[in-house]
Amino acid sequence: MNVMFLGTGAGIPAKARNVTSIALQLLEERKAIWLFDCGEATQHQILHTSIKPRKIEKIFITHMHGDHIYGLPGLISSRSFQGGEDLLTIYGPRGLEEFVRISLSVSHSHLTYPIKFIEIEEGIVFEDQQFKVIAKKLEHGIDSYGYRVVEKDLPGKLLVNKLEAFSIKPGPIYQKIKEGKQILLDDGTILEGKDFLGPQQKGRIVTILGDTRYTESSLELALEADLLVHEATFSEEDEELAYNYYHSTTKQAAFIARNSKAKKLLLTHISSRYQTEADLMKLVEEAKRIYPMSYLASDFMQIEIPKNRV
Repeated sequence: MNVMFLGTGAGIPAKARNVTSIALQLLEERKAIWLFDCGEATQHQILHTSIKPRKIEKIFITHMHGDHIYGLPGLISSRSFQGGEDLLTIYGPRGLEEFVRISLSVSHSHLTYPIKFIEIEEGIVFEDQQFKVIAKKLEHGIDSYGYRVVEKDLPGKLLVNKLEAFSIKPGPIYQKIKEGKQILLDDGTILEGKDFLGPQQKGRIVTILGDTRYTESSLELALEADLLVHEATFSEEDEELAYNYYHSTTKQAAFIARNSKAKKLLLTHISSRYQTEADLMKLVEEAKRIYPMSYLASDFMQIEIPKNRV
C-alpha cells in the first residue's frame, strides 16, 4: 500500500504544485489504483510516474470545486486510448455524474469501458472482502466529504515450523492453509488451516479529507489511522482567512492528527501564497509543535504504509 501525491496545491496550479489529486496504490493488494480527487492536469502529472491509467479502478471525489474535478474528463477520455477496458467506478457528491457526462457528450468522447457513478451520502460507500470505505461530511460551504479507507484484518503469519512437524512441504497446500481451509494428508489426517496461522494482522487505515474547516467529523474519520492526509491551506497566523474560506490551518490539522491518535500526518492543499523555502518550513514547524509526526506533502511524494505486524 502506497500513497502518491499527484497534486498538493490549492485553488490554481502553481509552478511547484499542481492542484489536488492523490493516488492510493493497491497494486499488491488488488492490482489496482484508487484516485482521490482529480484536479486539472492530473493526467499530465501521471505521465511523470509509473501509474497506468488503466489500473485506476475507482475515483473518489471529495467535493465539486474545480480544483478537485477539472481533470476528470481528460483522464477518463485518455484512459480509453491507454488500454482501459475494465469498469471505472466514480464516487462523489450530487452533480458529479452530470458534470462528467455532459463534458464527455459535448466533446464527442467515446469510451472503451463502462463507468458507474455512485453519488454518495454519509456512511459506507464501498465494501468488499478486502476493504471498506466510509464517507463523512466535512465543513466547506458546499458538500465536501472525507474518506476513511479501512483494510480488513489480514490472515496471520504461516507457522512454517509447525507445518514441518507434520512433514508438510511448501507448495499449493500452503495457500490452502493460509486461507484457513481444512486439509487432508496422505495418511488420512485432517488438519485445520487456522491452527497453523499466527494472530491476525490488523488492517491498515488511510484517511483522506476534502477541503474543510476544523470539524469533529475529521476526528472520527481519522481515528487511529496509519496515515491522515489533511488540507492545510493556510498558516496559523491566517486562521481568520481560513475560517472565512472554509479551510484549515496547519495548527488545526495537527490538532486533528494528535487528538485522533493518527500515526502520521501529511499536510496538503497548500495555498500558493506560501512559495519560499522559509514559508514552507514555517508551515511544517507549526504543525510539528503540536504533532511531531507531521510532514508537508509535495508533488510526486510517496508514502509507504507497511503492514501492521503482530
